[in-house]
Amino acid sequence: MPKPEVTGLFPTPFMRVPSALDLNLVAGLVAHFSTVADLANNSSPNLSHTAMLRPSDSPLLVDAAALITPQLTEFGALLFGERLGWSLKEMWVNLLDTGGRQAMHNHANSFISGVVYLTPTHPDSRTVFMKSPGGLDFAFKNDHASVVSGPYNTDQWISPQPQPGDLVLFPSYLMHAVPPNPGQRRITLAFNAIPARLDSWGYRIAFSG
Repeated sequence: MPKPEVTGLFPTPFMRVPSALDLNLVAGLVAHFSTVADLANNSSPNLSHTAMLRPSDSPLLVDAAALITPQLTEFGALLFGERLGWSLKEMWVNLLDTGGRQAMHNHANSFISGVVYLTPTHPDSRTVFMKSPGGLDFAFKNDHASVVSGPYNTDQWISPQPQPGDLVLFPSYLMHAVPPNPGQRRITLAFNAIPARLDSWGYRIAFSG
């Protein structure tokens, strides 16, 4: 008897690029931006950020952008079915000290978001991605100790253990958070990106970073 076939409909892509940035560049970013991340975050007193940055703000960011942008093109082809030109709309550095956390959120006014991990990450403070809390699920759930979680019934997914220099990319609408950090300071470079344009059967819209 033929085996049943299961098809994952409309999956959400998540791209991980190990060692996207070399360790010399990573060390330079840590040394430079760990001294200027002085904007507090409302979700945790142990989380701070830099102001919004553009690649032109530092030669280090220019080098980082040159390595990130080709990956945006490849990931964007998964989202839109075409290799488009992409630009980094904004970048910022996060400093998550011991005990700090980042509340669940997504990123507005962009299409691709990403994170470059600049320092070692404690396993308990890996980035967690969640299903949208909107009304796209059954109202009554089967949720107890014997349930086996899988891609069709789980509410969240913990990203793989990152190493310094690793890059991850995901659609900007995807909800994500960082649990409380029990380890040493965790530094990441986050960013949002937009395509040069989108074309829907002749209706074209152009974006500028």
